[in-house]
Amino acid sequence: MRIALFVTCLADTLFPEAAKATVRLLERLGHEVVFPQDQTCCGQMHINTGYPGEALRLVRRHVRAFAPYDVVVAPSGSCVGSVRHQHALVARRAGDERLASQAEEVARRTYELSELLVDVLGVTDLGAYYPHRVTYHPTCHSLRMLRVGDRPLRLLRAVRGLDLVTLPQAEQCCGFGGTFAVKNADTSTAMLADKMRHVLATGADVCTAGDASCLMHIGGGLSRLRTGVRTVHLAEILASTEATAGPIEQPQPRTGGVPL
Repeated sequence: MRIALFVTCLADTLFPEAAKATVRLLERLGHEVVFPQDQTCCGQMHINTGYPGEALRLVRRHVRAFAPYDVVVAPSGSCVGSVRHQHALVARRAGDERLASQAEEVARRTYELSELLVDVLGVTDLGAYYPHRVTYHPTCHSLRMLRVGDRPLRLLRAVRGLDLVTLPQAEQCCGFGGTFAVKNADTSTAMLADKMRHVLATGADVCTAGDASCLMHIGGGLSRLRTGVRTVHLAEILASTEATAGPIEQPQPRTGGVPL
């Protein structure tokens, strides 16, 4: 199968390993992965912060970049959620019905990584090896907009060597929410403290998720507290093999605790 990679802004600029792992994983399964060079931001940030004119231009560009492909994948529930639930709406509100129809066509062929693997490719055992204790955080967009359900967990359970532990109150938001963390810093920090407390309660070495944005938020908090717990994108775990799996860095002594 020929699959177009929708890389997303965060993966492109800050977390390229998640995108690289997505490519390695799909190629290992025998698929051709292509990277449309004209892609840019999908416009989610502009839509959510009230810039419909700027968003419309980005929606138009996204449709043009990905329309030629039968399957599109992104290592981000958040951005796939925007493509599916916002793009056609933005075009329709601007009075561009043709673009709205095209956006709906692209959206129907766009998948978050775990959806593509389980629903389209029909695989859960990817031959992965990751000998670490891992907990999974279901991000808000993947949980509530895409309803990916237990697909990521099914994939993780099939990874050899991985000790999967349940995250308490996993469905609770980590507090990032894009500009929410900037505009509502105190509330965001309190939500992050709750999330970190639950992650640490699992005794996991690694917290994983399908969105780099949430992992950036959680990972930043865990790092500041010197907990020794790392955040790793789901794609990186699924792409890991016995030849590539490295040791988890030893936890450093804590100098403080998560606020109670």
